Amino acid sequence: MRAFSRAGGSAPSVAPMTTADLHDDVRDPELPGRLLAVERDALIPLLRGRPDADFALPSAACPGWSVRHVLAHCSAALMRVVENRFEKDVFSPEANERDIAERAGWTNARVVDELEHGMTEAGTAIAVAGGPLDMIALGEWVHAGDVRDAFGEPGAYGGDGLPDALTLLARVCRERKHVPLHADLDDVDEPLRLGDRNGERPPARFLGGSATLVRLYSGRPPTGASYELVGVSEKELNLFR
Repeated sequence: MRAFSRAGGSAPSVAPMTTADLHDDVRDPELPGRLLAVERDALIPLLRGRPDADFALPSAACPGWSVRHVLAHCSAALMRVVENRFEKDVFSPEANERDIAERAGWTNARVVDELEHGMTEAGTAIAVAGGPLDMIALGEWVHAGDVRDAFGEPGAYGGDGLPDALTLLARVCRERKHVPLHADLDDVDEPLRLGDRNGERPPARFLGGSATLVRLYSGRPPTGASYELVGVSEKELNLFR
């Protein structure tokens, strides 16, 4: 199947909502921390096994940033959660650049150490916050995929954390009343319903792999992936616009 996107016209009809489709309605407060811990156990050993030169590799998903920049941004964001430090412009492009600059004199090993600490400790703070910080865990998981992608690692946006990432993605999309979409995933038994369910817009349709769906929702190019997207544009799916 050749990859294509057809945004015009009406989306095809989809099957009625099932119990499995509703799994994202109830928040699991432990899920973000669990996602971070699973990703920590996969990513940190990979980083510690890489030479310093690899930290200077460009990140295709984050133009202008290297792997080192992505990691510094991730560690800074998590430490803000752990320490409850949220300035007025927190997580803005300007604030992100300041966080990265503050770590410019650090060794790569120190950045990785801080990242490990943040991925270990932030889950508790995210859980008790009641939901507003859940998106941070999803963003950290996506950025870990950015790093693996820069390294040329297979399955960059997959791994053991993917099921929890999909559950979190579905709930975030619903809470934000994002564009409705029905996803038939090649590697998941049950369909996934994402986005607003008020019925004002018929759901778009996605056919393809879970990792490709993650790439589309995070604005990462699905290079070489085989998928179908009908009733919505790739740009419209992006949660991080």
